[in-house]
Amino acid sequence: MKPMMIVIVEDNPDDELLVRRALKQHNITNEIVVLRDGVEAVDYMLGTGQYAGRDTSVQPQVVLLDMNLPKLNGLDVLKRLRADERTALIPVVMLTTSKEESDMIVSYKLGANSFVSKPVEFTQFVEAVKQLGLYWLLLNKTPEQNA
Repeated sequence: MKPMMIVIVEDNPDDELLVRRALKQHNITNEIVVLRDGVEAVDYMLGTGQYAGRDTSVQPQVVLLDMNLPKLNGLDVLKRLRADERTALIPVVMLTTSKEESDMIVSYKLGANSFVSKPVEFTQFVEAVKQLGLYWLLLNKTPEQNA
């Protein structure tokens, strides 16, 4: 069985730390890969650029993707992930401060599996990350797991 990895695409170190703390607080100890911008995320997931040669058969169980990223925004990252057969079915959770309904609609149209607005209050945020972890890591099944 392949390790169940989480990819966090987040340019804000404070938000990354909150996600890590929330996961740790709920004993979610999966390997975490943090990517800081949209180009790095696409390169990592597709094994291109600075990640050329990376074994792309090892993919995350879930990607937590911020919308507002430098170099390439989260929606463009999502488009590229959905366009490649190696990453088309990986669950992607848009984890963003945006509360705009239009952002949510576009995210779902592009293939996001979930859209979560980052709560400002820490305990709410911890609870949201706990629920994300429990569902996407423990309950959700991917096609590769059923093969």
